[in-house]
Amino acid sequence: MSSQIITLTTDFGLADPYVAEMKAVILRINPNVTIVDITHQIEKFNIKMGAFILASAAPFFPEGTIHIAVVDPGVGTERKPILIEAESAFFIGPDNGLLTLAAKKQGIKHVYEISNPKFMLPKISTTFHGRDVFAPAAAYLSMGVPPSEFGLELHEISTPTFAGIIESGETLVGEVIHIDDFGNIITNFTDKELNKFIANGKIHVKLGETELSLNVRKTYAEVEPLKPLAIIGSHDFLEISINRANAAKFFNVKVGDKVTLYRFLQGSSTYRHRLFP
Repeated sequence: MSSQIITLTTDFGLADPYVAEMKAVILRINPNVTIVDITHQIEKFNIKMGAFILASAAPFFPEGTIHIAVVDPGVGTERKPILIEAESAFFIGPDNGLLTLAAKKQGIKHVYEISNPKFMLPKISTTFHGRDVFAPAAAYLSMGVPPSEFGLELHEISTPTFAGIIESGETLVGEVIHIDDFGNIITNFTDKELNKFIANGKIHVKLGETELSLNVRKTYAEVEPLKPLAIIGSHDFLEISINRANAAKFFNVKVGDKVTLYRFLQGSSTYRHRLFP
């Protein structure tokens, strides 16, 4: 499985030459490859945001696509540069949890440390592995170099804590993993977890100190404007939203905040009665 498509997901922004340098390295090795920018606007050093964006976008690319992701506050340290071979794609980047969510979604087959100097630039900067390690590795992989040639196989990789959900009695505890530009609060619950906690088309959820009973809907427009709802979004995660308004600002929620689902209704908040009768 080789590819003529390489994607880039970084926190580099577009004001500096970093993205162009990565593309230049790739194109010098394989001038026929197609490079697709997923985004370079990941919040600086925000591994969680990068992991979510990559996991959301990757499944829609053709089989065999190579995904480079670089959100790497530990660049130059002992964290390993890795290549993950999944069932239908490849993922290249730092072993800091950034790749794990996307790779698990596509079924991890093998993981290799990128350590073979044949597939790196001759001079390796301690601060720019995106250009000197990840970009050439992706380019050589796109030329058909077998994944096993890049280095030793690894049997353990970093798994981000935000991928975990804790079930305790009648509660399910997760967290906010992303807030999109519409202000939708995206959690790490999937429909699999949600189905256990729906009663009469509703869920009872706690965001910070605010408790809400929310209708579970298939579209935002199924509730009136400025009313809240729960929905399984386009990337298969539970979203808490307000139709035509910014839920994150309204509920004062940020990425990383705890979200609790209750199996049974345990009362209601003054917010819900006052604002959402």
